Amino acid sequence: MFIRKIKFVLLAIISILYSQEAININHNCTDITLIPDTAIISAKEKLHIAYGHTSHGSQLIDGMKKLMEFANNGGKGLNFPENFFKMNNGGNWGAIDLHDYAMGGWLDCGTYPDWLEETELYFDDTINSDVNVVMWSWCGQVADKYKAGKLWSEYLGPMTDLESKYPDIVFVYMTGHVDIADDLYNKAANDSIRSFCLKNGKVLYDFADIERWDPDGYYYEYVNDNCDYYNSNYNKLGNWATEWQGSHVEGIDWFECNSAHSQPLNANQKAYAAWWLFARLGGWVPSMEITNNNDGKSIRIFRLEQNYPNPFNSHTSIDYQLFRKRDVTLEIYNITGEKIVEIVHKEQLPGMYTIDWNSFDVSSGVYVYKLTTNNFSKTKKMLLLK
Repeated sequence: MFIRKIKFVLLAIISILYSQEAININHNCTDITLIPDTAIISAKEKLHIAYGHTSHGSQLIDGMKKLMEFANNGGKGLNFPENFFKMNNGGNWGAIDLHDYAMGGWLDCGTYPDWLEETELYFDDTINSDVNVVMWSWCGQVADKYKAGKLWSEYLGPMTDLESKYPDIVFVYMTGHVDIADDLYNKAANDSIRSFCLKNGKVLYDFADIERWDPDGYYYEYVNDNCDYYNSNYNKLGNWATEWQGSHVEGIDWFECNSAHSQPLNANQKAYAAWWLFARLGGWVPSMEITNNNDGKSIRIFRLEQNYPNPFNSHTSIDYQLFRKRDVTLEIYNITGEKIVEIVHKEQLPGMYTIDWNSFDVSSGVYVYKLTTNNFSKTKKMLLLK
């Protein structure tokens, strides 16, 4: 157990904090068929997860519970051993180790300082010494925290402090669920969390982003947590989840499950993204960015390589590959999130590209390069040593 935990700690420190990009789990991470079985097996071997939540956060768990049966019956064409997606507290019988309602029971990260105190109490108990991943979800308070100016003092700051206090734990940040009743502040709050995680190389499970896209890749700008969508005047137009479910086959394309405040498809998507998160934390690095076309089929968008050499002295090369004609932007940021330079900003055809960056006018330190194509972006870190 101790050796397994140390192996994961080394993986987390090396791949997340120092050499690789922030991990952003969003709507692009909801195709369960793209996760290799080896990545799921690795996650089961390495991860011991504690999850704190109330009703909205239970969507993720309820989806995961029913996913096992859905996969057993060949839903989405999945062909894994029986009960491959099993979960329980302890990781028994081939399951992933996930302690549900951990850290105080019925509690979420909107309840400060309770969630912070319960996290510390949880790790004071030696029975939880094997836990190496912590997740806290929101339940409707994220916009209020932002309006009150407390998003940093009662969430982002405490999460950062916990990372310093428990360096062998990966803390997963989460956005709050969407809320049409407080749309502007809800978006501002969630964007603040996203920006913080990107700039600081955090692990983010983007709860709200998953709720804005259907499985066919259609985006809904004005949407509620029950999947109702609206026009810009906030007049209701429909419900993307029930519409999608009605035009697809239950048991093959989607599965029935509990989904507090929402529709089963929402919980389906949350469960798929949860397994994508666990696979990533277990060491899986997808070789390319993916999305869905209008037929619901996965297509490749681009691949971004680690710069070479890295670390480097003044000069380095960045390689990327486009699989579709795209508007491309390649930018360099310092570790505080300040943009240093925009290297590429133009439309490019499919193919391999190598971009040289001469950093003669900047000082030594950690920098982030970000490739953006249309609605998709990816970042990686690099180290300049002069």
